[in-house]
Amino acid sequence: MAFITLDVKKLKSNFDYLNTLFKKNGIQWSVVSKVLCGNKTYLDELLKFDMGQICDSRVSNLRVVKSIRPEIETIYIKPPAKRSIPGIVRFADVSMNTEIETIKLLSKEAKKQNKVHKIIIMIELGELREGVLGEDIIDFYKNVFELENIDVIGIGANLSCLYGVLPNHDKLIQLSLYKQLIEAKFNKKIPYVSGGSSVTIPLIFQNLLPRGINHFRVGETLFLGTDVYNNRKFKKMYSDVFKLHSEIIELIEKPVVPMGEMGTNVEGESFEFDQKNIGETSYRAIIDLGLLDTETDHLELTDKSLKLAGASSDMIVIDLGDNKKNYKVGDLVEFKLDYMGLLRIMNSKYIEKRIKQ
Repeated sequence: MAFITLDVKKLKSNFDYLNTLFKKNGIQWSVVSKVLCGNKTYLDELLKFDMGQICDSRVSNLRVVKSIRPEIETIYIKPPAKRSIPGIVRFADVSMNTEIETIKLLSKEAKKQNKVHKIIIMIELGELREGVLGEDIIDFYKNVFELENIDVIGIGANLSCLYGVLPNHDKLIQLSLYKQLIEAKFNKKIPYVSGGSSVTIPLIFQNLLPRGINHFRVGETLFLGTDVYNNRKFKKMYSDVFKLHSEIIELIEKPVVPMGEMGTNVEGESFEFDQKNIGETSYRAIIDLGLLDTETDHLELTDKSLKLAGASSDMIVIDLGDNKKNYKVGDLVEFKLDYMGLLRIMNSKYIEKRIKQ
């Protein structure tokens, strides 16, 4: 058996730290909850916090959010698929968009549902993921402003998620200038410049964040205390809000070097072993967790005397050395997770989700 625990007190501490930081700097922020994969138990706890907005990239997750807190403003944070538009208008108060034809469909559906659907238009700043090109912005906004039941509330950008292009003062100034250009050209007010995410937070501490950037979308730093820009942890935040536990299902002293003709494993990998180690042994534990649930690259053993020895689809092998701590079958092995590891574990239906008591 394997399960993950959420420490609500530590999560609340991280939330309060970020909330204070953003309020102090006149920034509105929205929690990105996609890492929770719509888990109602965890969303129940998260939505008790004093937040006004929440973001997700799955309509089904926003449906769960609305079932818990109907009044909270929900944001769909990727360009909508045309076939998902009825659900997006129903469960997302705001969506992020880059395609005029899609926005036309949102307009039509919003009118059908007797709603005004809010949108943030995403601009390309060099990451080459979603975003309207700079030379097309004026015509794009002109077409959008003509649509019924659509309220343009912001301009935004994504950085670092695909290729790791980092935000900086110049790029974010560019985004702010686009906003000023649109407002002047069309005599419209654009409330949000949504240029901030977890990777942008260090710019606040360095006084490099342009004043025009007034909206952040934050997930990883909230849940894991990560300074994404510098690939480290923030000192005043918790990095162990979540912990993964898996039970030892076999523990036997075995040879260090495999025996027999070597081929490739389930992932197509081949291995070489130092023949000098033939005859040596160590205690090896198999735990009830595998590649079906997550990749081992995203796991960190909290007991530093243990080493990951390998993994297959539904089992991971851990080298205990001489097992000085006397692990036995039935004991739990504990891991910390990075963001992708947490995402995979949360998305696995085989991993039980618990609240730390």
